[in-house]
Amino acid sequence: MRRYIHKLNERLQLLFIAVVVGIFAALASVALNRGLVHVFEWLNHYRGHWYAFLFPAVGAALSSIFLQYIVKDSGGHGVPEVIYSISRRGGLLRLRSSYSRLVACLLTIASGGSAGPEAPVVISGASIGSNIGTYFRLKDRQRIVTVGCGAAAAIAAIFNAPVTGIVFTLEAIVGEWSPMHLIPVSIASVVATEVSRILQGNQIPFASRIFNISYWDLAACIGLAVLSALVSICLIRFLRLFSGRFKSLPALPWMRAAVGGMMVGAMGLILPHVLGEGYEVIRTIIEEEFSSGILLAAVILVAKMVATALTIGSGGSGGLFAPCLVVGSLTGLFYHQLLSTGLPGVNWVGQSYFGLLGMAGVISGVLQAPMTGVFLVAEITGSYQVLLSVVLVAVISVTVSQFFEPSSVYHQELIARGELVKPRTDRHILSNLNMVEILETDCRVVRPAMRLKELASIIQHSHRNYFPVEHPESGDFLGMVYLDDIRSYLFDPYLLDTVLVEQVMERNIETVSLDDELEYVFEIFDRTGAWSLPVVQDGKFLGLISKATILDHYRKELLVNED
Repeated sequence: MRRYIHKLNERLQLLFIAVVVGIFAALASVALNRGLVHVFEWLNHYRGHWYAFLFPAVGAALSSIFLQYIVKDSGGHGVPEVIYSISRRGGLLRLRSSYSRLVACLLTIASGGSAGPEAPVVISGASIGSNIGTYFRLKDRQRIVTVGCGAAAAIAAIFNAPVTGIVFTLEAIVGEWSPMHLIPVSIASVVATEVSRILQGNQIPFASRIFNISYWDLAACIGLAVLSALVSICLIRFLRLFSGRFKSLPALPWMRAAVGGMMVGAMGLILPHVLGEGYEVIRTIIEEEFSSGILLAAVILVAKMVATALTIGSGGSGGLFAPCLVVGSLTGLFYHQLLSTGLPGVNWVGQSYFGLLGMAGVISGVLQAPMTGVFLVAEITGSYQVLLSVVLVAVISVTVSQFFEPSSVYHQELIARGELVKPRTDRHILSNLNMVEILETDCRVVRPAMRLKELASIIQHSHRNYFPVEHPESGDFLGMVYLDDIRSYLFDPYLLDTVLVEQVMERNIETVSLDDELEYVFEIFDRTGAWSLPVVQDGKFLGLISKATILDHYRKELLVNED
């Protein structure tokens, strides 16, 4: 199989692998979806008992134990890990990530944790794509495409929304809309959607109504967009607040997850709307069956945000798509009730319309991916009639949100660690270069006790201007001899016989290691004005890294990216 694939040109290789990735990612999505339904229904028989509030605590604790001690993986929503693998690791992801997050997500959400299955299934699909790409021995830039195929296929299958899978992957994960990514990602997304429809049926998750939209309703979209942005900002900050607070607790990770789950369970005793994915809340709003007043809508809205922040911030495994949709629909509901109370004389179109717009606004504001919000709402409701309103709300919401939170919730974690590298930038191209690959090892090492006469003989047979000095016994790096510094000495016979290398070598030299980023190396080049720097690891000289060699490889990498 691999031999046959490698006979194809690069475009056909990626198209064939995209189909394979789409099939397997869809199977993972369907497995998680059905698992959530069965486990949630099984636990439903026991939710009327007094101990039901412990279910989210037990589920979150088991999820954390499974990830930390059994598969040795991390919790959270996992999408930053996918973005990091694309930008810094050539799309490499561990094979265990293809199933570990699915199991952890099943334990967290089915027990009542307030999170969504979309982000765990994204990392599962991305891991499937990464490992299939590795199996076919693809290059790094090709494997990055297969990772994007897996992520898009997973989203497309879980939502039955192929365009959303494509847009989300290119907008939020890969970060660029190049033809090399677009075509394979589109194929994987469509294939995954068809596999999901074969296994689960072609159904729209939330069927919407036909709306008679007036100018009043369009004008009201602006206020809803601003409100959605403010809600998005609150949700982002709740997530950051609770994540920081739980990490500071002096307890084991599974204990922290259990505490967060128990708090969510306690909230669920009073407001069951906050438990699980919460899709039933969306369905109630879209079908205009939510009859409670404005105060209760506001309370459920805030409670859902807090429950989501508790679940994910304490270490539970789950994503933000479903909570954002629920919070967005509640935001739209609250806004509609506010309008109906404040302007009762206007014939507003209905809570379903504003619920849809709220979903697009909050998704766009939290993920800072407006096109994802637009197409997701359109596809999961089948309501393209409201596209103009949805676009208006999504664009305004993301604009306001970016003013207060310059980066998306997925990027913030990477920015905090200094690991975010955006595509098509100098830093991204430099991150693709390997220090070992550009290391120059043809250097002649000299000893400190050598006379200049011996050094002159070495210089005669070398094309280098730099000569590393090592300790004769330990082999530790001591310094460098620069030809420009000793050039005048080489023409004095007396100095050749009397001056030692240790007398003319430079000891205080900036060095770099194989672990340093090339961006940091360039900072040293700029600060010191040097053209070559010694690479020293554990006190041993490994070779030189020169600015000219880096720029030569940079140009080659730039040409590859353009191709």
